[in-house]
Formats: sequence, structure tokens, C-alpha cells
Amino acid sequence: MLVLGIDPGLNTTGYGVIDFVSAQPKLIEAGVVRGKQNASLAERVAEIHAGVADVIKSLKPEVLAIEELYSHYDRPTTAILMGHARGVILLAAAAAGISVTSYASTQIKKTITGNGHAAKWQMQEAIRRELNLPKLPEPPDVADALAIALCHCYLSRISSTPTGR
Repeated sequence: MLVLGIDPGLNTTGYGVIDFVSAQPKLIEAGVVRGKQNASLAERVAEIHAGVADVIKSLKPEVLAIEELYSHYDRPTTAILMGHARGVILLAAAAAGISVTSYASTQIKKTITGNGHAAKWQMQEAIRRELNLPKLPEPPDVADALAIALCHCYLSRISSTPTGR
């Protein structure tokens, strides 16, 4: 199963594609799609859409896993802006006909590290170990995207077993 994990952002959208074969995750590709910081919101989301659509077209994942949108009461505008990025990512998946699954950030962190409130560096280290990488994935958006993809792989495996465990 090829899983595309996406960590949405207006400036930096991290992505990671993992092939999950025989319960062993294998990194296929990871990177970032960048929106130009001085561009308009419309131009930035267009760049994100085009970049994610290109990743989907070239790597042909079977599913897209993405972090759920959340809002901190101190920064509601951030959630609204993130909704734009997330929306064009979902559009790219829908246009390609691939399914989408969303996960809460705490669920992703707990699945990967055992701690639902793990720090960025902990996530990077956990991903480095899980995928046997020689160094930490950079920037952290890439590690987050890979964590989202791995979370989907691990939780899909659990839910598809006969006992549900």
C-alpha cells in the first residue's frame, strides 16, 4: 500500500510517501511543496495544489493521510488560513480519485512515539528510527508528513486484522 502523508502549511507543506509492505514501512520519497511567502493567498494555494497534484500524479499513492484541522483559541486566523491549504490538498486527492483519511495531531504523535504531546524533535527522531534513516528528516514538516503516513499504515493494519487488534 502506497500512502501519501501530508502536513499542510501555506509556506511549507511537507509530504512523504511510504510503501507499507509486509508490515515493514519503506520510504519512497519525501519533501516539501513551498508557497511563495510574498505571493497572494490565491497564488500560494494554487502552488500547493499544483505541487501536491504533481506528487500524486508521479508517485500514484493509494491513499492520502492528512492531519485534521485544529484551532488554538489564541490563533483562530491560523486555522482559517490552514483550512485554505488543506482544502486544495483535499481537492488534489479528490481530482485524482484517491481516498483521504484525517488524523488528529495527538493521535499521530501517540501512535508514533507513545506520547500524544511529543515535541517536534521527538517526532523527527522517531521517524528516523522507524524508517532507518541516516539523519533526522528536515525540515520538521517532512517528519510530520512521514509520521502521518506511518500513523495511517499502522492504524490501517490494526483495523484490518480479523480481531481488530
